[in-house]
Amino acid sequence: MKYRKFGKLDWQASALGFGAMRLPVLNGNQSQVDEAQTIKMIRYAVDHGVNYIDSAYGYHRGNSEIVIGKALQGDYRGKNENCHKTSLSRSHSPKDFDRILNDQLKKLQTDKIDFIYYTI
Repeated sequence: MKYRKFGKLDWQASALGFGAMRLPVLNGNQSQVDEAQTIKMIRYAVDHGVNYIDSAYGYHRGNSEIVIGKALQGDYRGKNENCHKTSLSRSHSPKDFDRILNDQLKKLQTDKIDFIYYTI
């Protein structure tokens, strides 16, 4: 795997990341992520050097972060940086932002998100 400097940070991102916008689903239902297949895919990517996983609060109607949290249990947690997006259109106040962030942390089964991107 090739890695590239990530901005001014002392960290290098894998040239290929794992995007969780279009995960395998069950019965054609975008809210029903095929957890077994997705966990297998994420762990394969991490085992082969991917250290950048990208998701967003609304992907798969809020379920992509749940399966990512499951996939990154155990030794997989420390092998990557979690990068998530949240939409400013969902956050109308600091209270909204806190609520969404806390929901993301719960779904990801972690106490931190390494990078958060704001989208409009």
